[in-house]
Amino acid sequence: MTTRAIVIVLIAIVEAGIQAGPQQPAPQGTGHLFSPENLGLLESPDRAAWQKPDQIMDALGIADGSKVADIGPGAGWFTIQLARRVGPNGHVYAEDVQRPMLEAIRRRVSREGLQNVEPRLGTETDPNLSPNALDAALMVDMYQEIVERVTFLRNLARALKPNGRIGVVNYKPGQGGPGPSSNANEGVRVDSSLVEADARAAGLRVLARENLPFQYLLVLGK
Repeated sequence: MTTRAIVIVLIAIVEAGIQAGPQQPAPQGTGHLFSPENLGLLESPDRAAWQKPDQIMDALGIADGSKVADIGPGAGWFTIQLARRVGPNGHVYAEDVQRPMLEAIRRRVSREGLQNVEPRLGTETDPNLSPNALDAALMVDMYQEIVERVTFLRNLARALKPNGRIGVVNYKPGQGGPGPSSNANEGVRVDSSLVEADARAAGLRVLARENLPFQYLLVLGK
């Protein structure tokens, strides 16, 4: 190939790249983990009234004897709800990437006298749960903390039984209420359409949608 021909080919490649436009990266989480020092903020006395734990657990089909995971459980408020729902024949994995959170869970479970909760240390991309073990997994108010969302969802889905479900609960953008400021443009309120796009990329589908007072619930399945 002559020098002139090489130049023509290179110009064509550059022009094609310009026409195609820049590649847009997939939406990612903030990576900002909730601080263990602020756990008290998650324990408002009216939380059950606006978060509707029974509605969430019913939508996920969580019942006596179920095996479930609470992903990013904070101080364990929802972990306790799950443990009481599944009963002594069920099992709850409280999974987090921060050891202080897991220590808080251990203390709380001990105070409550529960024997069916197991703290589990995961990583930023993998919850470290056994394959085909779970009837349901729940992610409450923490989806924005996951950096590699599609990878995490894909790994979490491996822990589900064939008919297992993943529940994603997060605050509606711009809806106010008890959650993070609706004016903060930091990705702390993740629109449900972004969660749905992540789910599809991870090989999951949306089974149901629930409307909560200040939040939404998406139920995902294989």
